[in-house]
Amino acid sequence: MDIERRSGCPINLTMEVLGDRWSLVVIRDIMFGNRRHFRELLKRSEEGIASNILAVRLKRLVSLGLVSKMGDPTHSQKAIYSLTEPGIQLVPMIAMMGAWGRRHLPVSDDLSIRAELLEAGGSVLWDKFMNDLRNIHIADPIGGANGSVTSPVLIGLTDAFLKVRANMKRKE
Repeated sequence: MDIERRSGCPINLTMEVLGDRWSLVVIRDIMFGNRRHFRELLKRSEEGIASNILAVRLKRLVSLGLVSKMGDPTHSQKAIYSLTEPGIQLVPMIAMMGAWGRRHLPVSDDLSIRAELLEAGGSVLWDKFMNDLRNIHIADPIGGANGSVTSPVLIGLTDAFLKVRANMKRKE
């Protein structure tokens, strides 16, 4: 693992791995958006990540073992990015970051509904989601990327997001 070791502190080392501006956003988009190709991650990012930054972050996340990269059998020039077990185990941390953000920052209803549901579901929901992610990222990354293998938890989180977003548009 290629990280700077300023100390053996687990918080410091975690920040060395995840503390830049974009790494958690990329992991979030793979985890909650099931965005598995470079172009999906680039074009569907809420924050508008630049292509050169995305390329560097994906390469780093792969080298750190949080994301894996494999060729896409449907297109010789495409790659499928998948979460590895250490990447999947970030679910509880990301859920708690979302919960903290909902309480202390001016979040939007649509982009915070998943965090609300994950907080309410607690460790039981996190464990179900992590098991689903193992199925679509590790057991069958191709099926997970093309949608033939799905996550019931992710479908529920996405449906809630779409419902809130539709309600917001009706109110405009």
